[in-house]
Amino acid sequence: MGRVEGKVALVTGAAQGQGRSHAIELAREGADVIAVDICEQVDGMPYPTGSWEKLQETVEQVEALDRRIVAAKADVRDFDALKAAVDDGVSQLSRLDIVAANAGIGSMPHRAHEIERDVWQQMIDINLTGVWQTCKAALPHMLAAGEGGALVLTSSAAGLQAYANIAHYVSAKHGVVGLMRTLAVEYAPDRIRVNSIHPTQVDTDMVMNDETMKIFVPDKPNPTREDFAVSSQAMNALPIPWVEPIDISKALVFLASDDARYITGVALPVDAGCLVK
Repeated sequence: MGRVEGKVALVTGAAQGQGRSHAIELAREGADVIAVDICEQVDGMPYPTGSWEKLQETVEQVEALDRRIVAAKADVRDFDALKAAVDDGVSQLSRLDIVAANAGIGSMPHRAHEIERDVWQQMIDINLTGVWQTCKAALPHMLAAGEGGALVLTSSAAGLQAYANIAHYVSAKHGVVGLMRTLAVEYAPDRIRVNSIHPTQVDTDMVMNDETMKIFVPDKPNPTREDFAVSSQAMNALPIPWVEPIDISKALVFLASDDARYITGVALPVDAGCLVK
């Protein structure tokens, strides 16, 4: 407990899933939180994305841990709105030490030449450009304070290896790794560490929905979680079908804390061994 005591953390995609888990675990470990989410349905997603009501649930859970939180509606594709949210959060909480650039979307499967241009662009805009814009909005505050900091960029196992039929997702998540490594080099003199985190499948709405399950269990019209678990487990070396959001959050807190004070430029899998299988 208390590994990020007295720090302020920015979390994007904080209304649900991994983002909510990150906000709560950072608060549990002592941080105040700037929580940002699009708070509306993202076009083409086969699962519910964020809402203002869900973001308020995150607020309530952070406040229940006796930590402060500033919540804002902002799309990571809209730099002006994102910057305003970050600026306001820093104004209210007085500092910024940690960035969890987590906001992202999943994908429906298409062979590369069949991906529609707008689907490709939406993926790149959210899962790659949105991560860069999060860093762009946050870094001036960290540089002005001159006290260093930590950025943790959410990629995926798909950021370190290829998967068929999601070329746009794989490309965006690989791009996050390149961004991370470049930022790690550029901002090391300022004592700002930058790492990326790479989950296997996580038990969130982005994965646990009918359309995703059908991809993995094509022989059943209405696969259950139990059906999906068999196919999902086959991806991992460890005998588990998926990890939980808290597993990613604990790794993120480690990377953000002084326990990792000399770790930068690292792509950290939390993947149950899927990358070595």
